[in-house]
Amino acid sequence: MPIYAYKCSACGFAKDHLQKMSDPPLSECPACGKPSFTKQLTAAGFQLKGSGWYATDFKGGASTAPASTDGNDSTPAPATETAAPAVKPAETPAASSAASCAPACACH
Repeated sequence: MPIYAYKCSACGFAKDHLQKMSDPPLSECPACGKPSFTKQLTAAGFQLKGSGWYATDFKGGASTAPASTDGNDSTPAPATETAAPAVKPAETPAASSAASCAPACACH
């Protein structure tokens, strides 16, 4: 059950109250009895700390997880890096001679 912070706008009384999410919000101030007791907006009660993903999280690269043997492999495939397309170097006189190429060369 969450803890909600309440504050009375009439007298300034503040109190934290443990209640179910389905319970209606409190409205009557326990100190002065006026119907000005309202729920306050507060920060979350936890913090996420750390530098990010661990090496075993889906970061890409080789996976050390065993393969599924039941045929129901629902593990996402690791991301693969695509290689840059090969770029032909500028043709020079030495590169254009047929003697420097392999017999099944497709560059000539």
